[in-house]
Amino acid sequence: MGGGRGNATDEMLMVRYQRGDRDAFAEIVQRYKRPIYNFVYRQVRNPETAEDVTQDAFLRVVQNAGEFKHEARFSTWLYTIARNLCVDHLRKAKHRRHPSLDQPAGGQSEGRPLGESMPDPHHSSSVERTASGNQMRDHIVAAVDALPDDQREVFLLREVGNLPFKEIAEVVGVGENTVKSRMRYALERLKQALSEFEEYARALR
Repeated sequence: MGGGRGNATDEMLMVRYQRGDRDAFAEIVQRYKRPIYNFVYRQVRNPETAEDVTQDAFLRVVQNAGEFKHEARFSTWLYTIARNLCVDHLRKAKHRRHPSLDQPAGGQSEGRPLGESMPDPHHSSSVERTASGNQMRDHIVAAVDALPDDQREVFLLREVGNLPFKEIAEVVGVGENTVKSRMRYALERLKQALSEFEEYARALR
């Protein structure tokens, strides 16, 4: 059953789904649920909302499956849907927006895709290493959250979605050079935030 489905491209799976193969859609969800959730979560900053938006994105895929052209890239189409849902949500939430400071216990592994493989600068006790790693990761997450919206979405599409710049340009609806410059600005801001953190940490030693 499904011999070769695991090797099928996303686009082939969508064509199969358009022809009535429900298992093909299940395979697409399997491939994309986690990265789409991670991308959405870092935008909306609330696990329940992120879950809702992720489900909504896949619901839109079901509703609009007939419109998908197999020569298009599925990932571009799906991330465009997810990105537009995030933009809508953030626009509606703007007037009552407040930073979400608490990290829910259940969402840590999913909600923190960034910085999990950060090298640890400390070599003392393992407890100290873990505390320092968590602190650095929290700081990275906060620094990403603090990016301007247009820079943050490009950074997340690149780092969480693993999309090439050409695809990101299609998702966001701007030129590729604009996307690259937003990524550059985002990296400069993050570098600055992290160097300030490192200086602060050094001062405490």
